[in-house]
Amino acid sequence: MKLEMTLPERPGFLHAVPLLNIFAMVQLFFLLGPSLVWQSGVAVDLPPSRFQMERFETPLVVTLGPGEPTPRIHFARDSVTLVELSERLDKLRENGAQTKSIVLLQTDIGTSVGVERQVTEMILAKGFRLALVGINTPPGSYRHQKPIIE
Repeated sequence: MKLEMTLPERPGFLHAVPLLNIFAMVQLFFLLGPSLVWQSGVAVDLPPSRFQMERFETPLVVTLGPGEPTPRIHFARDSVTLVELSERLDKLRENGAQTKSIVLLQTDIGTSVGVERQVTEMILAKGFRLALVGINTPPGSYRHQKPIIE
């Protein structure tokens, strides 16, 4: 009696099954891999310092950007002029803005110092507290370069 194979001569599906198994194993490795990694480090709670910036409940954010001939000024997310900024701060003070409300001033590197001083003096004259929170600097500018130690 002669044995005969009932499968076709080129069983493509049978050759594809090992590839599917390998694909499933790789997928399983990427899904479960991060859960097997030990997390190193120690949780640290820093003591309060008088040099750290306090958290503000409702800060007013003013952003200054370069512009010719007038600078770009943003109050919250609205683009305003210097006069409109003054009017908005007056309205906030009239509507009973808290005595503890603070204006966070962020200045772009291209903004002139005179404009920054003018806005700073206007905010302080309105009776608001002021905090300069930082300067937007493009990467590669002189503020991002390491100091040269001789």
